[in-house]
Amino acid sequence: MISLTDQAYTKVKRLLQAKNYAGIRLGVKTTGCSGLAYVLEYVDGTAESDLVFESEGFKIVVDPKDFPILDELLVDYVRAGLNEGFEFVNPQEKDRCGCGESFRI
Repeated sequence: MISLTDQAYTKVKRLLQAKNYAGIRLGVKTTGCSGLAYVLEYVDGTAESDLVFESEGFKIVVDPKDFPILDELLVDYVRAGLNEGFEFVNPQEKDRCGCGESFRI
């Protein structure tokens, strides 16, 4: 299961309404010194093979190959000083690189 904090839900909902998207796609890509990085994109539609979860008015779309890595993921939206953005809390993570951009399972 993938979940969003109230702050992340509010931010996603606002962005989706402004751009008229149907939902978000969560995934991972290979990059960085630890190997993987989270990807969050806005989507209009889904592929037949996608896993689709409904979350209070919008879709969370995940490629089946990424789901084992993203299962139990918590997406948060954080503001700290002048910085703001989505943060990903994954209990499966074993390590993160020093800059925090990539992780390994």
